[in-house]
Amino acid sequence: MKTRRLKKMPTLRSDAAAERFVTTSDLTEYELSGFKPMRFEIEPKSAALNMRLPVRLLDAVKAEARSRGIPYTRYVRMLLENAVDRAGPPLGGMRPRHG
Repeated sequence: MKTRRLKKMPTLRSDAAAERFVTTSDLTEYELSGFKPMRFEIEPKSAALNMRLPVRLLDAVKAEARSRGIPYTRYVRMLLENAVDRAGPPLGGMRPRHG
């Protein structure tokens, strides 16, 4: 059985180009194994958190965020959201809204 060689994804420089590509292409012909799920941050950020950390911890957080290709502040927010989701409802019974 002959294996089919998949095409490399093109660089899409605009939303219009991406829409055109998705609507006119057969995505089964493309190598998609390197794709990762992405979260879109829609909810406005209206509160701030200021905290002191050991330099080594902050450097490690920044390095991990960089390896994931996201800003370290977004990575910290994701960690906090995941921790809250795993912990269940807080004492007041209110759940945070995710954007």
